[in-house]
Amino acid sequence: MTINRKIVLAARPRGLPQTSDFRLEQAPLPAPGPGELLLRTEWLSLDPYMRNLMEEVGPGYADPVALGAVMVGGTVSRVLQSRHAQYKEGDLVVAGAGWQDYALSDGSGLLPAGDLAQPSLALGGLGMPGFTAYVGLLDIGAPRAGETVVVGAATGAVGAVVGQIARLKGARVVGIAGGPDKCRYAVEQLGFDACLDHRDPQLADKLAAACPDGIDVYFESVGGAVFNAVHPLLNLNARVPVCGFIAHYNDKAAPGPDRLPGWMATVLSRRIRMQGFIILDHYATRFDAFRRDMAAWVADGSIRLPEDVVPGLENAPQAFIGLLQGKNLGKLVVRVNAP
Repeated sequence: MTINRKIVLAARPRGLPQTSDFRLEQAPLPAPGPGELLLRTEWLSLDPYMRNLMEEVGPGYADPVALGAVMVGGTVSRVLQSRHAQYKEGDLVVAGAGWQDYALSDGSGLLPAGDLAQPSLALGGLGMPGFTAYVGLLDIGAPRAGETVVVGAATGAVGAVVGQIARLKGARVVGIAGGPDKCRYAVEQLGFDACLDHRDPQLADKLAAACPDGIDVYFESVGGAVFNAVHPLLNLNARVPVCGFIAHYNDKAAPGPDRLPGWMATVLSRRIRMQGFIILDHYATRFDAFRRDMAAWVADGSIRLPEDVVPGLENAPQAFIGLLQGKNLGKLVVRVNAP
């Protein structure tokens, strides 16, 4: 308890990040000042959005990570020392402590984690990824009973929840995932009606066969070949919530032909609603409803929340690189420190 390990951004990636883009450093344990807390990280969330923040780009939904700075990330943390009136030692909180063992906080942005039997779920299905699925699908996608919903990255942290909520709303759900094992999991464990392998060269034809009545809602987090297969099948008045485009996060230049004119013609002629959203904008108005509904669905077994757990902070860079390659099944979390 005298050393703080932290993983910092060592270099800006060119394409897919490499382990050399990260550096493990050690620093003295920080001490809380008046009104501050010392947090000890128990769980660290790894999410695709972190790849965007490794780039030095213009204004966006969050500031880029500076070279030499600790990688950003949501955490479930334990209050180790408190000089803050609202928190006591031993409290468990959801924080943004980043890729490190310990962090100081003035209490801003902390959420009580509550008495969860599985605290890491506060970073997954009961946290930001689940909330992303809830808002994007229900507020933008607005699926109705009998409609067809297609979900990219169907066994990831967001997609797995999207598909299960869509089924609860009476929709027919077709997932797209990476490999037969993931597709089998989506159908047998998550209750999808069908799931297709995005690596299949016949994806477009097989998706058309799986969606004989077209697609009413496409939850977009992937882009690339998946979007190209979905695009021709979108129905009149289809809705497309957009929370990401992971297939392009590591692109060095825009590949392939320019499909924008054809897509714009489709948007117009089929009256398609395509809306991007950043989940940070919705916490004040929708998080309480999400937390209530999701807790009830998990408690009664309507929704399952798969996790992929990696032990050890030092393994976070390699696990993150694997996430960008689709190697995880469910929400990817790092077990940093035991309680």
